[in-house]
Amino acid sequence: MSGTTLDGTPAGSVAVVHVVRGEVDDSPALDLGRFTAPALELDRLVWPRTEPGPAFHVPVAEIVDVLVETGEALKADREGLLAEALDRMVRVSPLPAEVLERAYAVLWRSFQRPGLYAQIDNELGGADVLDGWREVHLPDDRLAAIRAFPPRLVHIIAGNAPGVAAMSVVRGALTKGVNLLKLPSNDLFTATAILRTMAAVAPGHPVVRSFSAVYWRGGDEAVESVLFRPQFFDKLVAWGGEATIRGALKYVGPGFELVSFDPKTSISMIGREAFASEETLARAADAGAADATFFNQQACVASRFQFVEGTWDDADRYAALLCERLGVAREFSSAGGPRVAAELREEIDVLRSLAPEYRVWGGYDGRGLVIRSPEPVDFHPDGKIVDVVPVGALSEAVAHAGVATQTVGVYPDTRKAELRDALACAGVQRVVSLGRAGGMPPGLSHDGFYPLQRLMRWVNDE
Repeated sequence: MSGTTLDGTPAGSVAVVHVVRGEVDDSPALDLGRFTAPALELDRLVWPRTEPGPAFHVPVAEIVDVLVETGEALKADREGLLAEALDRMVRVSPLPAEVLERAYAVLWRSFQRPGLYAQIDNELGGADVLDGWREVHLPDDRLAAIRAFPPRLVHIIAGNAPGVAAMSVVRGALTKGVNLLKLPSNDLFTATAILRTMAAVAPGHPVVRSFSAVYWRGGDEAVESVLFRPQFFDKLVAWGGEATIRGALKYVGPGFELVSFDPKTSISMIGREAFASEETLARAADAGAADATFFNQQACVASRFQFVEGTWDDADRYAALLCERLGVAREFSSAGGPRVAAELREEIDVLRSLAPEYRVWGGYDGRGLVIRSPEPVDFHPDGKIVDVVPVGALSEAVAHAGVATQTVGVYPDTRKAELRDALACAGVQRVVSLGRAGGMPPGLSHDGFYPLQRLMRWVNDE
């Protein structure tokens, strides 16, 4: 069917909203295939360096108040903006509607006052360095001052979980800087729904006017070669896969820095203590399944390889229970998921024929599948697929961690202390209790650094 709807949107397309300097952009929409979006006016997406950004001199406490009120408004969805975004999101997102609905229902958690101050206090040492100059004592009785000065940021955000948009808005607001958010093609609606909610809470507020959020095709040189320049922005904050990061790198140079949340994978380590009883084994399998299915395994924190300390028979017992638990709905996962892709099915069918060296539990219907193999498989498990590998000792599994390994879940908790130094040395950024991989507490490091600290421009008065 062709034609247009009453509002001029091509039939079958989803309308994408742009926010420019805190206001909804009412420019004429362009037909981009699956969706429509306003035409870009690049001059409106940059802030001149000849004048400070709108929120540069706003006290942090006031910004926190706006964010907290935004969180309350998101929780109640007073303006119906999240409901509108969710309705449009389910038509284009690879995630099931039930997972998106639950994720939207908790977006407000990123805007709670204790979490906001945990970031300010733990990452920057307090609000004083944002609101003014912090006096520091140097050797030889010298005094100096430092300030975390508001930056000018472009954010290329990921769309694999709606919380990334919330996290980006919060961090951008706390810096007091100006922020341009590039909407990802797999989440065109969350960031603008949050910004529109903030605008409804505090119309015209400086922090509201500090944000724009628009879509362009990633890698579009006509857009990026103009915007990604040091005369407009200080830093490019990039989330995403290798292609996204490599595409961003070509614009990096003096005065324009890359802050990269690189593509990562995560693993689990299950100690022999799991086999002490049927109860402990069931507990470990459930925790392992929770970590493997976070956002149906689309998030970096989701475990794909799980190393079991024990015999092949031990690993088989664990794998069978794990497969059962992969098909359970949780807050950020569904019981079912997308069917396993054809190319992965072919790989797995080969492994099925190699029993007993390899064993496979589950099918290709998206409810979960587990492979037990003597070594990690050489393909990328995806869509609720987990590879279980037996090891003689958990220390042996450290060899399978590296700089691309973000999170390692460990069972039981008592085994973390003996492993964390070796894991850190291998390049791992995060060691957690098994079952706790999902989500990151505010105020801790992310991908090996403190984001707020990296986003700021640090200036000395000596």
